[in-house]
Amino acid sequence: MTVRSVVENEVKELIVQILNQPEITVDEVEDEMPLFSDGLGLDSIDLLELVVMLDRKYGLKIKNDEKGRKILQNVNTIVESIEVVQN
Repeated sequence: MTVRSVVENEVKELIVQILNQPEITVDEVEDEMPLFSDGLGLDSIDLLELVVMLDRKYGLKIKNDEKGRKILQNVNTIVESIEVVQN
């Protein structure tokens, strides 16, 4: 398992935890699946929780809406941002 795949799986676990919907599993969260609206349907409270968890776990700071929209599109964009922070 690569470092990237470990981080992808961890991010998916965070998302599933935040969703708190037993019918959605980590395996069902696709890397390119939108996190909001037609995708997983995260709401603003879920968003806030995700931002806090990403900051605590990975040091990923999302300080404004524009940056947040770029980073929080899907699992891939989150993982890419985490890789930038960690390198």
